[in-house]
Amino acid sequence: MPWLQLRFDAPREQAERLAIELEEAGALSVTFGDAGDDPQLEPGPGETPLWSEVTTTALFEDDAASSALVAALCRDLGTRLAHAPSVERLEDQVWERVWLDTFKPTRFGQRLWVCPHGQSPETDDAVIIALDPGLAFGTGHHATTALCLEWLDGADLAGKTVLDYGCGSGILAIAALKLGAARAIAVDHDTQALEATRDNAAANGVAERIECYLPDEQPEGQVDTVLANILAGPLVELAPRLIAAVRDGGELVLSGVLAEQAETVRAAYAGAIALDPTCQREDWVRISGRRATAP
Repeated sequence: MPWLQLRFDAPREQAERLAIELEEAGALSVTFGDAGDDPQLEPGPGETPLWSEVTTTALFEDDAASSALVAALCRDLGTRLAHAPSVERLEDQVWERVWLDTFKPTRFGQRLWVCPHGQSPETDDAVIIALDPGLAFGTGHHATTALCLEWLDGADLAGKTVLDYGCGSGILAIAALKLGAARAIAVDHDTQALEATRDNAAANGVAERIECYLPDEQPEGQVDTVLANILAGPLVELAPRLIAAVRDGGELVLSGVLAEQAETVRAAYAGAIALDPTCQREDWVRISGRRATAP
């Protein structure tokens, strides 16, 4: 079925209030986007950032009652906004098909592939993660995730325990298990991310070897490898916690760091971790190293 799309720009605080009104009026969904050039690259743990100037998009059914409702909303919003809202009729599409047309099997390193469900590369030695976007979108196509996947592909993970801190879709934990890790611990402050991780782990046949926790519920103890693909600010803040989670001789992999932030993040870990040279992809870097073995 087609849809009616109502869209307008507004300051953040006003957009948040109007979104509630639109949902109460019967909008099927309300989403926010950046109305200007105001990237949100440094949210703190547990925060949901929002741009200072927001594009708000609301979807309604395309029927007579909804058309009258949208027309009334437009008149009302036109008196409250700096610029009048726009209305567009969207034809229905098979959205999964649109996505599959753009997401193809992708290789990371030598063996590791991320593929949509039902697709696979034509190679016998491929290690395949079957992954579709869902509650937490993480398919490896962003440079920060790709850097971590490439590191995992070249690592010796046989029999090891891995911590994926800020797991998102669970792609890194699942990759580690597929590449030989015995156990993975996935941690995220977002319960939807944990749900997506469990679902994706089940779809990849590794559910019995992965444990999912909120940060405050994470069990104590050390692991062989810690992966944290988050952002520079949280990585600096979490440095004591992440370092403490790495056993003596274990490895630490950090991503989600812009190139100009690399030295700040490295400095937070340099005292305890023997760091490798920084690896860069596009504007992003990966920082990795090994915790020294106690004498």
